[in-house]
Amino acid sequence: MRRLRPDVGLNVRMLFSLLLLAALYTLFVWVLLRAGVGFFGVVVFAGGLLLVQYYFSDQLILATMGAQMLRPGEDPELEQMVARLAQLADIPNPRIAVMRTDMPNAFATGRSPRHAVVAVTTGLMQRLTPGEVEAVLAHEITHVHNRDMALITMASFFATVASYIVQMAFWFMPMGGFGGNRRDSGNAALVYLASFIVWIVSFFLIRAFSRYREYAADRGSAILTGQPSQLMSALVKLQQHSRIPRKDLRHAETLQALFIVPVATQSAIYELFQTHPTLEHRLDHLRRLEQEINR
Repeated sequence: MRRLRPDVGLNVRMLFSLLLLAALYTLFVWVLLRAGVGFFGVVVFAGGLLLVQYYFSDQLILATMGAQMLRPGEDPELEQMVARLAQLADIPNPRIAVMRTDMPNAFATGRSPRHAVVAVTTGLMQRLTPGEVEAVLAHEITHVHNRDMALITMASFFATVASYIVQMAFWFMPMGGFGGNRRDSGNAALVYLASFIVWIVSFFLIRAFSRYREYAADRGSAILTGQPSQLMSALVKLQQHSRIPRKDLRHAETLQALFIVPVATQSAIYELFQTHPTLEHRLDHLRRLEQEINR
């Protein structure tokens, strides 16, 4: 990739969020083991779910969004743009998918650069200039280069375990719990409390990490294209064109962590709860990158 000076602050924040997650998950495992819970079965179950997500995420996501794989030669301009950016990022050419929807957005998926898919909507292609489309694709190519799908999946592993235990508690507690003596009941209460805390705290930490990955992908777009202003313009347009057909919105809301911008419903939610930074913060970040490039 073309080079800018490393963003030390961003890298430190990403590392700090991962260290907090690691500490939280280590404490969680310790509590489970001390309580004598059937930890192995829980991990195997959650691990199985995450392995399915890891290996089949691209097929599941594309099917959910109704995306269709682009056949070779079907859109030469788009294919050449993706191939050029992939070459600059030093990754294999990702497959390209198109979603025929008026919702203007794009995302990347796949467990590694060799299994990556970059998807765009027809709404995005119709609304953006070629330079803006290239900037958006560069953002998604950077996600592929940085292996963000795999990173988020791994960061979510014990959060998934905690979520599973909390859901088990909601199912079984109304029916009288799991029985046993007072010690067993106390251990069960400790496990459920620890699981609930891990679930809540990891919710915020994983979203913070996701926001930092978005900043990193914006930075990658600026490096690959050399024109942060094109991504700034694209983000503003995508945010403005937020009127989405209800059918598309229902599908999009479940996968908005993948998109370059969240779907329209994000405006009512504080950034702390979001997987993406606010538009204002992203534009400020890109303006600083533009000043750095133009020095």
